[in-house]
Amino acid sequence: MNLTGGIVLFAVIWFLVFFVVLQATPGSQADAGEVVPGTPASAPSDARILWKAKITTIITIVIWAAIAAVIFSGLFDIYDLDFFGRLGPRPVN
Repeated sequence: MNLTGGIVLFAVIWFLVFFVVLQATPGSQADAGEVVPGTPASAPSDARILWKAKITTIITIVIWAAIAAVIFSGLFDIYDLDFFGRLGPRPVN
């Protein structure tokens, strides 16, 4: 994995985790009892986006480090994922 691959992997994991964390403790305006005029009652009352972004970053670092460790260990490579044999024979180093 090169630098660009590591950054792309981090970004993909970050957004996947962020979409999951966004659903944690949503708390709608209807639940809070204060609906702002012009918004639906199901809109979040306190989104806490910065807090959720920080939690997402921490979780992503842990997941990314685990995936990067597996990739750098050489335990798996792209040829292990080639179930249909389309890459041809494994090259000899």
